[in-house]
Amino acid sequence: MQNKSGVLMLTKNLSLNNKCILVTGAAGFIGAFLVMELMRIANAHIVGFDNMNSYYDPALKEYRLAEIERLAEKCPACSWTFIKGDLADRKLIDKIFKQYKFDLVVNLAAQAGVRYSIINPDAYIESNLIGFYNLLEACRHHPVEHLVYASSSSVYGAGAKVPYSTDDKVDNPVSLYAATKKCNELLAHAYSKLYNIPSTGLRFFTVYGPAGRPDMAYFDFTNRLTKGEPIQLFNYGKCMRDFTYIDDIVEGIKRVMLSAPDKRVADDGLPIPPYRIYNIGGSNPVKLIDFVNILIEELIIAGVLPDGFKASLQLVPMQPGDVPVTYADTSALERDFGFKPSTNLREGLRKFARWYREFYKL
Repeated sequence: MQNKSGVLMLTKNLSLNNKCILVTGAAGFIGAFLVMELMRIANAHIVGFDNMNSYYDPALKEYRLAEIERLAEKCPACSWTFIKGDLADRKLIDKIFKQYKFDLVVNLAAQAGVRYSIINPDAYIESNLIGFYNLLEACRHHPVEHLVYASSSSVYGAGAKVPYSTDDKVDNPVSLYAATKKCNELLAHAYSKLYNIPSTGLRFFTVYGPAGRPDMAYFDFTNRLTKGEPIQLFNYGKCMRDFTYIDDIVEGIKRVMLSAPDKRVADDGLPIPPYRIYNIGGSNPVKLIDFVNILIEELIIAGVLPDGFKASLQLVPMQPGDVPVTYADTSALERDFGFKPSTNLREGLRKFARWYREFYKL
């Protein structure tokens, strides 16, 4: 099949039907939305795995799991199992791989957050490095058809060249979180080379939407605005972010899952690493000050904030670990899968505002 430019796209060489699929971080924002989409489209056994930590309010994770359970009851062709556990628990990971014999693995479990990595680095080493290593070892000893894992736009650091391309060098992370995500990509490449594990890394750009993470700006700002508290805009509101709506992220993951990198052998008889990296982002960076104005307008329309609401904005300097701009070059994603995120920011924030009103019963 050809993309819009007439270039042949990658062939779908996998099916999700009658497969056993592991989704780690299944109670998380992206993980839960992916699980629900898989339930809608696939006749599969989906195993969700999450440690249910208290990095943010566990009630949100419980809410997402409840939504999954409700959908599972309406999708009898798809079976659902949830396991509470930690990727750092090597014995448990090995046990579930032996038990379920996974065909595909999507790793969305990680300790997230740039700022939190500065004050609690241990959590990032345990989850993002040791946990990911345990997952790679499990895929090595219990071969899977495709490992898809979350990387991050944070790996690009404060590079001056925009938009960020997967061809760019990413050797200068500005936070521990970014460094762990770069390590994930390196480890996955090494395991692909050594053990012929088909793997695809996805660099997500500023994901937002209903039932998201409360530490993300759009959610945190909303919480503060409803309490009448001031909100801080770093880099004096000039930071630009490439906001990407959750449905677009899930669509990108779904398409990538179906096309595992081919296993090939080099002239030396060793595997050519079946390994790819893609950006998934909106490719439309927005200044934070403009983003806040749109957010407030949509919160007023949804009835979360009163008519005529005036926010108290504090324009402050950049903070450690932050970057001035994120901007995704998604040309590789468009070329190989004919897909480009398309949800505009106002539309996405409108859906979030409506969900927020209903969830918090405002």
